[in-house]
Amino acid sequence: MPVELNFRRPPQKPPSQRPALLAVASLLAVSLLAVALGRGQEKEPEEQPSRPVQTLAFHAEDLPDGGIDLRAAGDGRLVVRIEPGQDGFIRGTLRGLAQARQREGLGREPPFTLTRFDNGTLSLEDGATGRHVALLAFGPSNAKAFARLLPGTELR
Repeated sequence: MPVELNFRRPPQKPPSQRPALLAVASLLAVSLLAVALGRGQEKEPEEQPSRPVQTLAFHAEDLPDGGIDLRAAGDGRLVVRIEPGQDGFIRGTLRGLAQARQREGLGREPPFTLTRFDNGTLSLEDGATGRHVALLAFGPSNAKAFARLLPGTELR
């Protein structure tokens, strides 16, 4: 006669997940509280409107040897000559602005305007297209390439 062995264990209560759920809920509550308190404490620095201190309106003329002459818009005086292969940031920035003019069918006549503000920042604007380049956004060394066009300019 076959004997049946009963290896079934009595049903056990599953382990409680309540401590883990309480830990997650309390962590979430602490995080939300920290964010709420942090937002109330944080103050945006009051940004003073910056005023232009110095400007230079200029035209860029391509030279047959690959150089670029930057000439003052008013009297045509030479501001700086960029030799072939030099000042890559100035070349690239002006090339991008000039290509935007070409795409929009605009001429070369309106000057570019380099402006230094009282807070030390520099911007380059194309009056023809309305494009504006905040030069410090590309780093201080790139902004310094343009800053040398304005005598006495120090970047902050």
